[in-house]
Amino acid sequence: MSAWRMFFVRMTRRIWFRAALFTAAAVAIVLIGGLLGPVVPDALRVDLGQGSVATILQVLATTMLAVTTFSLAAMVSAYGQAASVATPRATRLLVEDRTSQNALSSFLGTFVFAIVGLVALSTSYYDTAGRTILFLATLVVIVYVVVALLRWISHLSGFGRMADVIDRVEAAADRTLSTWSRAPHLGASAPVEVPPSALSVLPEQVGYVTFVDVPALDAVARSAGVVVHLAICPGSGAELSAPVAWIEGELGEPDEVVRGVRRAVRIEHHRTFEQDPRLGVIALAEIGSRALSPAVNDPGTAVQIIAALDRVFSRVLRAPEPDEPTTDRVHAPSPAFADLLDDAFRPIARDGADKIEIALRLQRCLGSLAAIADGPRADALREAAHAARARAERGLTFPPDAELLRSAS
Repeated sequence: MSAWRMFFVRMTRRIWFRAALFTAAAVAIVLIGGLLGPVVPDALRVDLGQGSVATILQVLATTMLAVTTFSLAAMVSAYGQAASVATPRATRLLVEDRTSQNALSSFLGTFVFAIVGLVALSTSYYDTAGRTILFLATLVVIVYVVVALLRWISHLSGFGRMADVIDRVEAAADRTLSTWSRAPHLGASAPVEVPPSALSVLPEQVGYVTFVDVPALDAVARSAGVVVHLAICPGSGAELSAPVAWIEGELGEPDEVVRGVRRAVRIEHHRTFEQDPRLGVIALAEIGSRALSPAVNDPGTAVQIIAALDRVFSRVLRAPEPDEPTTDRVHAPSPAFADLLDDAFRPIARDGADKIEIALRLQRCLGSLAAIADGPRADALREAAHAARARAERGLTFPPDAELLRSAS
């Protein structure tokens, strides 16, 4: 994925972008009605009750302002609830929810439509035909708003609840892990030994690597006749003293090449889900870990998280072979499968070590995954199962529970 495509995708997910589109469409509809009025045939210039359009627009303006305020408050409440009962990492997924964005944008657009329509009516912008067009457009807007309001009411019944948050985080983890399975090195070649003469590229800020533009790196490397060795992958922390990449080869203009490499590696304050395969499983594990805390004590949610992790890793293990690298001028590392397992299961095994139902569910999950895995991945799953069993044996104080766990293992 290129940097421009990533920028466009992120921009379209922002709530202001969708709200701006709906607002612009509302203003355009009002203005087009006045422009089309003079060209409407006389046969269509009939009285449809358009004299009451001002009253209808006043009602819309009053009600839509209240509905927009209520919807915004409901969305903010859902964000806070998700952060408090699940994980703050899930808030970003709720903010990008299309249904809530469409609802809020529809209500805001209708409010703007009503306000601009009232202003246009007060300035004699419309003739008789223009009022007819505005009246018909108002009826269409009312139908659309009613449908949007019904969908929004239905959506609010589950928006931000625990099951909704788990489903969203699982879907995000599934997307990033599926992409990682197809291109574990982001389309670049696997890492090789870096020669001592390679030039190191240090970052200009501290944060997390959120995006690596491999096509841009390939263009920089081919233009300069060098090879770029990335030292990081999305999700890695960036420090001012640690290089993000090394450049191998003779450099005619090293400063220009270094700037090109830095531009291709985006560093931000917070991790994002787009290219980070570990963040999704970390967020799932955080939900399960919080559910197992003494303050919450909700093993049922932890069991749901283990089932979600089982589904996610099952799809990874059944994924086809990775695609061939798209460049041999860029080498990039990849998160190890064992690290993904640690991120996913270690917090739950640690915090649920004294609960036999959690320990048993972990053994069944890891055992079923190991049965469909092969090679190093199967070994990593068995090691994770052994580690979870060792933690549980230390936490279980009732001997029959420990014996049941050994049998299951």
